[in-house]
Amino acid sequence: MEPAMPNPELLKDLVTMKMPFGKYKGALLCDLPESYLVWFSQQGYPKGKLGMLLQTMYEIRLNGLGGLLTPLKGK
Repeated sequence: MEPAMPNPELLKDLVTMKMPFGKYKGALLCDLPESYLVWFSQQGYPKGKLGMLLQTMYEIRLNGLGGLLTPLKGK
């Protein structure tokens, strides 16, 4: 079964929103290291939109779909 395509608005948020706290505060969500995303997947995601975006980014990386974000990063 193929993973579902994320909502285009979510993809835009991944390349524009910055991490609001923690070790990678200020980094774009799409630029967070995979190890950090794995840590959240094991420890639990924050509540709300940020948690949803981090989970989406984790799934994108897990499924090798990072190329989806490349065209959006240049805008």
